[in-house]
Amino acid sequence: MSGTEVGLALSVFAACAVEAVEALTIVLAVGATRSWRSALGGAAAAAAALAVVVAALGPALTALPLDALRVAVGAFLLLFGLRWLRKAVLRAAGLKALHDELATFREQSDAARGAGWAGSGSLGFDGYSFAVAGKGVLLEGFEVVVIVLTLGAAQHRVGLAAAAAAAAVLAVAAAGFAARAPLARVPENTLKFAVGVMLTSFGVFWAAEGLGLDWPGGDAALLAIVACVLLGALGSVRALRGSAAGERGVRIAPAGGLDARAASAGRVEPAPEANEG
Repeated sequence: MSGTEVGLALSVFAACAVEAVEALTIVLAVGATRSWRSALGGAAAAAAALAVVVAALGPALTALPLDALRVAVGAFLLLFGLRWLRKAVLRAAGLKALHDELATFREQSDAARGAGWAGSGSLGFDGYSFAVAGKGVLLEGFEVVVIVLTLGAAQHRVGLAAAAAAAAVLAVAAAGFAARAPLARVPENTLKFAVGVMLTSFGVFWAAEGLGLDWPGGDAALLAIVACVLLGALGSVRALRGSAAGERGVRIAPAGGLDARAASAGRVEPAPEANEG
């Protein structure tokens, strides 16, 4: 297995693990609150539908001319990866709230308790549990399907990408159902950060190859691209943290005057006018 294929498998595994953790939280919430049988049935139905999409579109994509496919996939992955990376950078800088699986679990559990029963109890079919769990898996799994198809098709290794995705789902499901609780300790933002870096790097690598560029060192050039993207992302986090800290350090001058020390430091904003009403 080449280095590019290893990177492909790891990227798909990490991306799928992140989405699987979020889907698991929804399934656990409705299953524990209402009906395990219906929740698991909805999750299984959604997973089967996603698998059919991969099986149907995978061969069709790999039949396209490789260079044209890599240009299209590279551009798509670049945009897709930058979206993941932007959110991860903002969270790492403290400018966007981290995803809280425990809070999501409580919200879903409260919603499940408040919904009317659409079945014959925990031993029968519950339409609410089936629909909510199925929708959660379908929505969270859609991005995984896109990543599996694009990464796999660009290397003509859709099977490898699908296997990595399946391994991630099984690992997360086993851990979650063993604990019977959301996997709140999984470092989701770190995984999303890593996935964003990898997707962006693959996008640059494959788009350039599709346009006819021969990378120095072949597949080894991907490591250099990953390092550059990672350093750029970490630099962005540091810069944004400094900017946020500077904004929090701004002092508001009292009405009618300025704090001399704050003014000399250049950290004074005019006080807001009093609200006359």
